[in-house]
Amino acid sequence: MKLRNQPSLIRAYTFLLISLLLGSLWGCDSGENQAETSQRRKGANAENSNTQKPAEQPTTEKIILFYGNSLTAGYGIEPSQAFPALIGAKLDSAGYQYKVVNAGLSGETTAGGRSRIGWVLRQPVSIFVLELGGNDGLRGIPLTATKQNLQAIIDTVKAKSPEAKIVIAGMQIPPNMGPEYTSRFRELYKELARENNLALIPFLLEGVGGIRRLNLPDGIHPTPEGHKVVAKNVWQVLEPLLEEEAEG
Repeated sequence: MKLRNQPSLIRAYTFLLISLLLGSLWGCDSGENQAETSQRRKGANAENSNTQKPAEQPTTEKIILFYGNSLTAGYGIEPSQAFPALIGAKLDSAGYQYKVVNAGLSGETTAGGRSRIGWVLRQPVSIFVLELGGNDGLRGIPLTATKQNLQAIIDTVKAKSPEAKIVIAGMQIPPNMGPEYTSRFRELYKELARENNLALIPFLLEGVGGIRRLNLPDGIHPTPEGHKVVAKNVWQVLEPLLEEEAEG
């Protein structure tokens, strides 16, 4: 989510930076050292020339892709303090071999997410965490459009990564748009999870939303401490999926 009236030029510039960063993240893991990176590049070059030995081929990495708005991107804080990075640290400490890709974009709506999802999914992912819709709610976008956009994103993920487990992050909004809109918005995520057999984070900002000390001065975006709470909310739903994959 973002504050209202942010100039479109800034958003376009942000999208360009995110695009460049995302390309970088697809290509390298933040935890690998220079020697490992060099070895991967050598392996890729050798494979392209058909001279790569099977034993030296780079392993297929399991990817967890976080797809969302400024909550995922870590607006107002360092990227390493945002909840996707914290999840990455939890994965490492728990011994899970996954690479986390943060595809969050500040100001993103479900329509924007729908338009770029095909480009973002340039290779299969193991787990896809969908965190979008908050900006739609703050703007009063018709709920039918929001649901259709989210469904289109889910359909694209299923088409491009049929084996991927999809997690949808529930969101709630202030009652500015009226009680009916607010209630229907909250239920929208439950409906999508039920209709698509998705794992559901009931409310991403549980324990953070409305708590002043855990949010930046704008009252919308979590502080680093707030992101720690968000990471716990995500991990509660994500960990069982990881265990299922490990057993499978």
